[in-house]
Amino acid sequence: MVSETISDHHSYGFRPKRSCADATVACHLLLASRNQLQWILEGDIKGCFDNINHEWLMKHIPMEKKILHRWLKAGFLESKTLYPTTAGTPQGSIISPILANFTLDGLEQLLESRFGKLGSKRRGKIRSGVNVIRYADDFIISGFTHEVLENEVKPLVSSFLHERGLILSEEKTKITSITTGFDFLGCNVRRYNKKLIIKPSKESIKKLLNQARTLIKANIANTQAIVIKSLNSLLRGWGNYYHHVCAKKAFRKIDNEIWHSLWKWAKKRHPRKGLRWIKNRYFKVMGQRQWVFAAPICKNKPKEIRYLRLLKLIDIPIRRHVTIRADANPLDLKWKKYFDERVKRTRMLASSFSREGSLLLVSPLKLMYSEDL
Repeated sequence: MVSETISDHHSYGFRPKRSCADATVACHLLLASRNQLQWILEGDIKGCFDNINHEWLMKHIPMEKKILHRWLKAGFLESKTLYPTTAGTPQGSIISPILANFTLDGLEQLLESRFGKLGSKRRGKIRSGVNVIRYADDFIISGFTHEVLENEVKPLVSSFLHERGLILSEEKTKITSITTGFDFLGCNVRRYNKKLIIKPSKESIKKLLNQARTLIKANIANTQAIVIKSLNSLLRGWGNYYHHVCAKKAFRKIDNEIWHSLWKWAKKRHPRKGLRWIKNRYFKVMGQRQWVFAAPICKNKPKEIRYLRLLKLIDIPIRRHVTIRADANPLDLKWKKYFDERVKRTRMLASSFSREGSLLLVSPLKLMYSEDL
């Protein structure tokens, strides 16, 4: 695909074989280095997908113009009414992310032409530490000083976007010290005593807990097994997203908060029962753990019961992600061996996670694993 040959090297959104994990690891590699970059421009484009200039797209997108014109002018249906589109990319279309990437590609090259590449010298002076990492329309730009980002980088980015019909949001675009920290792709990035830490953001933790509590309250009349399956689906996805960052503290906090919510749920279901009865009904002793939220599934033998247990985030192993090479192209055959090795590594980690994070217990006394459920 043409887009892969001209994409910015540090653009990670809506591109094959790239992910949010690659973007966050790229942040760590950039900001944890010895050059001690101190400032970050957090870029926020106001209504990016809705405001891209059609004339700019028609002039610069390397494809059949008649087809592109039909895509852009197709409009959208809402309540059986067709609304025309005069700007932006088609809402909900699979082509929209690609067109948005095409629009924003070139920002990295523009900054490099002005400030040079990391580690290079320009006119006898080391460059100003200006680097961009982008995921779709979310991006950050680093710099050694607040003044460079405010007086040189921000006007340059604004001019770049203006040509494409886009503007920076004045309310959400800000320049932040790395020691204060910033949020990017659901993670908080901050330097603590010269050590860079990336962890789940407070907003992301709050959102997950709200979802979990809402789910628990909505299932007050459902069986324990249904509650466990619903929560496991939510927790597994969230834990898998953050398992490559410093997430153990967040995992432990979330496990604790969900336990309290489930304890309230159990007491509300049986207001006339004693606490000991409720504990024995919903919480089991398994291994070294005293309060495992688990539901009996079936009996295979007279003295053997199969249990479905709640996934605990703290059991998810932290596996450091190896970011993709910036110039790697999955559509180029010369990179086939490289991507085959990455796929092999990913499968090995997934297999390890499946074994360590299994949800099924076969005996009240012995932990065993299955992939049946």
